[in-house]
Amino acid sequence: MSISLTQDAARHVANQLASRGHGIGIRVGVKTTGCSGMAYVLEFVDRLEVGDRVFEDHGVKVVVDPKSLVYIDGTEMDYVKQGVNEGFEFKNPNSRGECGCGESFNV
Repeated sequence: MSISLTQDAARHVANQLASRGHGIGIRVGVKTTGCSGMAYVLEFVDRLEVGDRVFEDHGVKVVVDPKSLVYIDGTEMDYVKQGVNEGFEFKNPNSRGECGCGESFNV
């Protein structure tokens, strides 16, 4: 089981952590919402919770709770810039479809 980051995603997270001045990594999870059922949730991690799984890619720690890992195992996070838009993209092998706006997915 794992979550991976592209080099661009890792660079972006590392820069954000450095600007913030503290934190051990980024937490990736899911919550029930949106038109397709689930949405990704990202937040900085200052301390680990019981049961957290920690993955490291390109020197950046990615923290996932066990319930979310079931839905996002094998996911690759990328950070993309297209024109004036930029943000994270998730390549999730468990996703069976996304809503039209790309904010939520289903498994």
